[in-house]
Amino acid sequence: MRLPTALLTGASLMMATLMPGQVAAEAKLYPYHASANYCPAGLQPITMAGVICCGTPNQHQSYQQVMAHPVAKKRHRVAKRTRYIQVGKSYCEAGTKGCN
Repeated sequence: MRLPTALLTGASLMMATLMPGQVAAEAKLYPYHASANYCPAGLQPITMAGVICCGTPNQHQSYQQVMAHPVAKKRHRVAKRTRYIQVGKSYCEAGTKGCN
């Protein structure tokens, strides 16, 4: 089956209008907290796609702080013990064999 030309044209126009916004999105540059700063004046160490280089960060937290999230404690479920009462306990008369 072939798509009608108008539908195909409409889909391509929609993609053309949405695509530049996603392509032009700014990359996240996280500050890298190092003990020494070897970058030129006005720049500081940053991480960009896992690579440490010099630049100006556009995020306020470091990448390690963003990725560190609290780990939920594993909850252990303790099974409740139930006591079963014998319902059909037979009654024995005194002197009958097998009774106390």
